[in-house]
Amino acid sequence: MTEFITIATFNFAHEIAILKTILEREGIPYLFQNENLVSIDPLASFAYGGIHLKIHPNDKEVVQQILDDLNNNLKIV
Repeated sequence: MTEFITIATFNFAHEIAILKTILEREGIPYLFQNENLVSIDPLASFAYGGIHLKIHPNDKEVVQQILDDLNNNLKIV
């Protein structure tokens, strides 16, 4: 996981629900750092800098397009 990069940050766990489904459907490996911590204590999101979406650098363009599409339609990022 050391080669993974952070491509987006979210404040609350509910913001990543749709994104997780899309990434899994596309077969893109990912990690949401701090997801469990923020799920248990939402205020911890601010202390830890939110939930970080980490992906492999080779998937950056594809994931960025997914984020852009979601942002244009849902305004989540």
